[in-house]
Amino acid sequence: MTPRARTNQLLYQAELILDVAFGDDEHAEARRMASEEAALALIELALESLLREVTEHARLERNDWRELLGSEGAGIAELHRLRELAARPESWLGWLLQRIEALHDSAGVARRRSPSPSGLIAVGSSAALGDELRDCLREAKREIAALRETSEEW
Repeated sequence: MTPRARTNQLLYQAELILDVAFGDDEHAEARRMASEEAALALIELALESLLREVTEHARLERNDWRELLGSEGAGIAELHRLRELAARPESWLGWLLQRIEALHDSAGVARRRSPSPSGLIAVGSSAALGDELRDCLREAKREIAALRETSEEW
């Protein structure tokens, strides 16, 4: 399988996991949390696959996202572009890297939904992690298309 096909496969699998129904029994919340963290783990694998894909021409020895997106990473145009995105916390990549770091933390990244007290209307509630991951994937796919185009020019 090519790096491009693997990246596509991992992104697709992450989307499939996010679309799994959680049910309405006592395990629904645990299934939702497991689904969110599993999708995030697949997206991390997809990020590494993408980095392998867009740096194929450089024949790098390692493709760890922490190294390649760090300040000491290779001076490749696609990596520079991704480093700039990663440095902006409001970007899809900045947001994603924060969640990936949390995923590796002992507390994890998925959170139980707190039930709102009866009679209160929830305002300004944060989006569910699954919804945020879907939004992130949409933005990432747009960026990936542009990165692939630049990479293919090499």
